[in-house]
Amino acid sequence: MTHSLLIGVGGLAVATASYIWVGTAHWYDMVPGVRQTGPLNLHFARDVGLAYFASGVALIWGGAKQDPSAALCGAAWPVLHALFHVWIWLHRGLALDAIAATNLAGIQLPAYLGLYGALRLRTDRRAAA
Repeated sequence: MTHSLLIGVGGLAVATASYIWVGTAHWYDMVPGVRQTGPLNLHFARDVGLAYFASGVALIWGGAKQDPSAALCGAAWPVLHALFHVWIWLHRGLALDAIAATNLAGIQLPAYLGLYGALRLRTDRRAAA
């Protein structure tokens, strides 16, 4: 179960990376809240895509190989990114709008599921030893 969760969350991160990399302008125009961050910066957007890609591959590796260190490394960036978005949401006055819903479904939930899976994998591995 834990390995499937990590592989799934990692796959979502790789899919997100692919979308950001291949359809950067579409991603910028279509994802609620992205336009509000300022003008499209292709270099920065693709850097974000690469961060998603690296995290996704580490989560997939962690799940497939039952490697808690890789899974924790893979979960690190999405969790930090999610915490930053909580800070943004607080400064937006806790608005309950499309931006908040997209943030919850696309950033918060996958990040914390990845962290949960990585920590669970670590716990499972210790229990088996």
